[in-house]
Amino acid sequence: MASAIPLIGGIPAGPELLIILLVLVLLFGANKIPKLARSTGQAMGEFKKGREEVEDELKQMQTDEDDAALEEDDDATLDEDDDELETEKETSA
Repeated sequence: MASAIPLIGGIPAGPELLIILLVLVLLFGANKIPKLARSTGQAMGEFKKGREEVEDELKQMQTDEDDAALEEDDDATLDEDDDELETEKETSA
């Protein structure tokens, strides 16, 4: 079976990159390209910061759930131990 051939190859290099840069200069002008790159970098930084905040919140929620589950297990174990002690006291009395 033949493998699928992508319509658009990976990262452009060589002449393709030069054509893309030429089109960018024609569309935006040479003065606006640094501003465009700066704002794109800032947007990427904000996106990364937001993603890290969400990941931290998810980790914190997971930790809280794990702690709550451990406390429930401890409470259940203590209740079982108390029941066993009460049973032993009743049988020895």
